[in-house]
Parts: sequence; C-alpha cells; structure tokens
Amino acid sequence: MHDFQSLGLSEQLLLAVEQEGYTTPTPVQSQSIPPLLDGRDVLGVAQTGTGKTAAFALPVLQVMSRKKQHGARHIRALVLSPTRELAAQIDERFSAYSEHLDIRHKVIFGGVNQNPQVRALQKGIDVLVATPGRLLDLIGQGHIDLGRVEFFVLDEADQMLDMGFIRDIKKVLNLLPKQRQNLLFSATMPKSIADLAASFLHNAVKVDVSPEEVTVDRIAQKIMFVRKADKRRLIVKIIKQEKVSKGIVFTRTKHGANRLVKQLAQSGINAAAIHGNKSQSARTKALASFKKGDIKMLVATDIASRGIDVNDITHVFNYDLPNEPESYVHRIGRTARAGKSGIAYGFCDDTESGYLVGIQQLIGFDIDVDDTHEFHFIGAIPKPNQKPGKIKSATSGNSKNNSNPNKNKRRSSQRQSRPQQSNQKSSNRNSNRQRPSNKRRNRNRSRNNQN
Repeated sequence: MHDFQSLGLSEQLLLAVEQEGYTTPTPVQSQSIPPLLDGRDVLGVAQTGTGKTAAFALPVLQVMSRKKQHGARHIRALVLSPTRELAAQIDERFSAYSEHLDIRHKVIFGGVNQNPQVRALQKGIDVLVATPGRLLDLIGQGHIDLGRVEFFVLDEADQMLDMGFIRDIKKVLNLLPKQRQNLLFSATMPKSIADLAASFLHNAVKVDVSPEEVTVDRIAQKIMFVRKADKRRLIVKIIKQEKVSKGIVFTRTKHGANRLVKQLAQSGINAAAIHGNKSQSARTKALASFKKGDIKMLVATDIASRGIDVNDITHVFNYDLPNEPESYVHRIGRTARAGKSGIAYGFCDDTESGYLVGIQQLIGFDIDVDDTHEFHFIGAIPKPNQKPGKIKSATSGNSKNNSNPNKNKRRSSQRQSRPQQSNQKSSNRNSNRQRPSNKRRNRNRSRNNQN
C-alpha cells in the first residue's frame, strides 16, 4: 500500500495533501504520479471521482516548482476541460495543492465577462485551465500565447468528442510546442479516443481504473421497475421517507430536469436544475447553494454533471436510466466519496429495460431489485433474451408514420416556391457564401452554451 510520501512528492505538496485530508493515494494517483514525475506521457482511463485531478495536478506542480522560470511568467501548463463547472473544479484543486508554492493559476471559460480573465493573463500565470471556446477566442484576440507550454492535459476526452470539440482540440494542439509532456484522461476508451491519443501522446504509460473499481462496495445500488408516469411520485416518497439531505437526480433531457424541479417544489422539496441551457451565473449559483445545503436536491443532465464534485452526497437517483452504460458508473460515483457510503436508485420504465441490460453487462452483475414499493411495474422488467440498448417504445411506430405528412407538405411548399427561388438564386448566392448554414450555426450555438 503506497502513501503519498512514497510517490516522491515534495514536502510542500505533502503538506497541502495532508491539509486536504488525503491519507492514501487512490489507484489512479499511485499509478499516474510516478511516471509523470519521470517525464512520461500518461493515458488514463478513469471516471470523475477517482482522484484523477490530483493525479495530474500534483506532479505538474512539482516539476514546475523544481524548474523556476526567470523573467515574466508565461503559461507552462494548459488543462483543457469540456465544461465550465469541471474547469472551475480543477482550478479549485490547483489552488489547494499549490498553497505552499509560488505558482499562479487561472481558469477561463465562456458565459462571463472576459475582462477579469484578460487582466489575470496580462499579469502572467503558470497554469491555465480552460474550456475550448473561450481559449480559442482569447488566442484569436492575442491575449494568450501557448508557445512555451510544458504540460498539456486533456481531461474528459470522451465528453470533449461527444460535444463536438475535436476540431478545437486539433487547433490547440497545433499551437503547442512539440517538446512537451502530455496527459489524456477519459472515462471510456472508444476507437475515436484511442486514435486521438495516438496522434499526440508519445510512448505513454496507460493507467486503467476499470468501472468495477469505481463502482465501490460502499454504494448500495437498487433498481425499481416503474411506469414512467409514476416516477415523480416514487422519487418524492423516497426523498421524504429517507429524509434525503443532499441528493442528485439525473434526467436525460434539459426539459425533463426543469419539469422535475417544478414538480419537486410542488411537493415541498427544494431543488435546482443544472444543465447546458442554464446561464453560467445560474449554474454557479445552483451548485453553490447545493454545496452549502441551502437546497437538498440537484437535478442534472449528464453533460452538466462532470464538474459536480461535492462531498456528502448520500443519494443518487437515475430518474432516467442513461443510454450509455458508462454514464451509469459515472453518475453513481457522485456518492460514497472520501470513504463514506451512499445509495443509488435506478428507475426503469418499460422503454428503458434494454439500457438496464447494458448497464448490468458493463458492471458485471445484476443490480438488486426493490419490488416492495407500491408502484412496482412488471412490464418494465427486461425479457430473458433482451439485448442491451434495444428499447421498445410505444410511440416509435407512430412517429414514423407521422413524419411522412410533414415531409410531403414541405416538398409541396418547396415545389410551389421554386419559381420565386430561381429568380432570387443569383442575388442570394453571394450572401449565402458569407452566412453559415443553420446546422453550423446551431452547432456553434450549442458549443458556446457549453463553454
């Protein structure tokens, strides 16, 4: 069993670690820190909540403090994060770990005024934590120079790709010096991530903290089969019966999160939603209120949940089961932190039984079923030979039929307007060149909302 001292950390960092209450390194820390201190690249497969921020922040800070820079400060370490919440969380950790070091750090992301960020950059910083959109924006304005970066950390790489940041990542990589140390962390390792890692990691040490290790014994997991219409009453009953003081609820959509917050409020339960459509100030305020205990339930979508690193969460509710099995492991990891126990409830309706099959295949066992509640619905139980991810939907057949009339209407209206369009074709051609397509505009708008 390692301790932090055996990993080769300096006295200043050991003191900071002790002040944070850390006693024993997590697997990702004990496997990552030594090779990083030796100057190796690291490819890490690990969920949020496994201690991976310390796994890369501690060795980066140690190497930087060993090599003092002379003259004006410049950016020596760049950490790229997909969401604002996660970026802010990483910056908080750098602040705690560098307490006894002469290191300046700053986090930058969109959705807030850039002027304070620009002023901090002009004063000179050592560590920059950023989301891709604001980073490239400030680079374009001439406020950021990445020409002397020594460490590049790409965190939550799988979510980066899911959110469409692959082009932004490649732009950033092209601006970095060739001689640098690289770290890539991802909760999953599909071929797209493996290809990305191979494009810039050199002779990397692979650190793999499997989902089975993350799904610790301290989390009691329960599945409840229930009709979709009964989910709200079931969650209200559990929250009140178990006197939940700090819990997080995962929904599949932003609209579903907003609706559930209103429904919980009607039942006397104080809750707030956090998702990509919320303004940055609203997201920050909700998270701060949750941390302080002013609200007892946080309702979140997966895309906004990566930065939720809050101690003392006792309950996690999968109000909607995720369609990606890995997301289940990530979600329930919000509880049972720092040696404490927690409970994770999964609500499975008759459209989600295939998702449950996939989740249980990933974690390697069948989750215990709680059928003692009044809303138990046998129609949601997976069939004996049901395949993972194969869901039945009562509306799937109808939606196919309903789409054709709309399509025919569109075609009819297009035919009627074609003569007018042909007359305007030449005059519109130039303006269309300058104007991005709707699809591209929507993609950019979505990207900016996340950054």
